[in-house]
Amino acid sequence: MTVTAGRKLGALVGVGLAGLLPGVTLGSGSEAFISYMVAFIAVGLLTQVVYIGPSALVPGLPLLAFAAAGVVQDSLIWWLLSWVGLAGGFELRVDGFLAIVLAGLITRVAILGVSLLLGRPAAEED
Repeated sequence: MTVTAGRKLGALVGVGLAGLLPGVTLGSGSEAFISYMVAFIAVGLLTQVVYIGPSALVPGLPLLAFAAAGVVQDSLIWWLLSWVGLAGGFELRVDGFLAIVLAGLITRVAILGVSLLLGRPAAEED
């Protein structure tokens, strides 16, 4: 599995877990499926377009800086999603600053966790 596929799978897991937070509402019934897909597409696309992360192994402190920047990025995506939900008229709401930050943190941890579990593809030897 490629690194980008691991990030997409992590985004899918992260959106699902963040949807369980008390301040995050993804709707009910078929509305929940639409809200979940909008959230997954937004998180998946924006984390692919604006990739925040090292391209090689880095020591702990720079890795923490990348992780913090990723949490900020994902929190801004959830903030955007709460605005899109209101403007689009469907049930996708994130209530409050704490819920936005926690949803961003859960999403980033899921992306990093799935990426680490799947590992990097081995380099091909000639």
